[in-house]
Amino acid sequence: MPWNEPGGGKDPWGQRPSDQQGPPDLDELLRKLTERLGSLFGGRGGSGRAQGRKGGAGGPAVWLLAVAAVLVWLGSGIYIIDPGEAGVVLRFGAYARTTGPGPHWHAPYPIEAVERVNVTEIRTAQHKATMLTQDENIVEVEVAAQYLIESPEDYLFQVRLPDVTLRQVMESALREVVGRSKMDYILAEGRAEVAAKTRQLMQAILQEYKTGLLITALNMQQAQPPAAVQDAFADAIKAREDEARFRNEAQAYANGILPQARGEAARLRQEAIAYRDSITENAQGEADRFVKLLGAYRQAPEVTRERLYLETMEKVLAESGKVLVDVQEGNNLFYMPLDQLLRSQGQHIEPLTGSPSSSTFSRRAASNSGAASERIRRPVRLREGR
Repeated sequence: MPWNEPGGGKDPWGQRPSDQQGPPDLDELLRKLTERLGSLFGGRGGSGRAQGRKGGAGGPAVWLLAVAAVLVWLGSGIYIIDPGEAGVVLRFGAYARTTGPGPHWHAPYPIEAVERVNVTEIRTAQHKATMLTQDENIVEVEVAAQYLIESPEDYLFQVRLPDVTLRQVMESALREVVGRSKMDYILAEGRAEVAAKTRQLMQAILQEYKTGLLITALNMQQAQPPAAVQDAFADAIKAREDEARFRNEAQAYANGILPQARGEAARLRQEAIAYRDSITENAQGEADRFVKLLGAYRQAPEVTRERLYLETMEKVLAESGKVLVDVQEGNNLFYMPLDQLLRSQGQHIEPLTGSPSSSTFSRRAASNSGAASERIRRPVRLREGR
């Protein structure tokens, strides 16, 4: 029969008959707790029990032990976060808050716990694979990414394996970007742009997944065709480089010739303009002089004609050598240099040999002066007619 029913057995808790109807005795409970602690730490449970029976002298000691235990328990909640780290506080296993570097306190175990996360460490991830381009060619691509933890709480709780997720996202984004680009573009000038687009796409996917990761850099370390066709691609790349070099040389030559030609054309144009202005001004001056001369001629024809003749002869005789021969009986004659007249007509004069009184000199002088005698005699006759 149960002990708590009428006529039941003995009370298993050992309560006295006077305490069966009242609350449990706190002093008795503390005494039992003290005896148990004494038996654990020193094996003196009996002596403690005797002292407790004598006067309750163990009560203050128990309270001191309890307070010390509570202080130790509260002190265990102090923690220090190092520089470059973040502390994620968990309350009963759920995220509570994030703390920065320095000393902090949290409710000790089992209420709260702290996870330390390094948020300044630069982590790396690499991926190398053979991929298909937009123009249905195969290219071997290798990329390397550098990243760090931006949000510690998302890194710990949103995704189970964020580092593995980043590598999978990197492969997926790289395949998408390479699949939208042509092979020549990837191998030549588009390497940097392909890496930039891959990084942008990766960061968008990681933010959508809430991985708490931030990509700081992504570099394309290698982009080449398969080994079986690398020689052919090397020749094609060399030909493309030669084409670019020849084009640059031609452009440089054109850049040097065209300004020179433009300068020469401008110079000729300025010279033509100057010549045109000079001829126009000279013609205008000659016309004005002729008009003035015509007016003077109409007023005094004889004087004007005489002045024109004298000016013309002065100009002609001033530009040629002349010898004036004084003849005693007769008028003064002008001796014109026959050799200069003949040279002006392109005729060759042989050098004279022998004495001027010889017959050879006479024949040569007569033959050389025959053509010029008429030209000399003609102005003299005109002069005598006037």
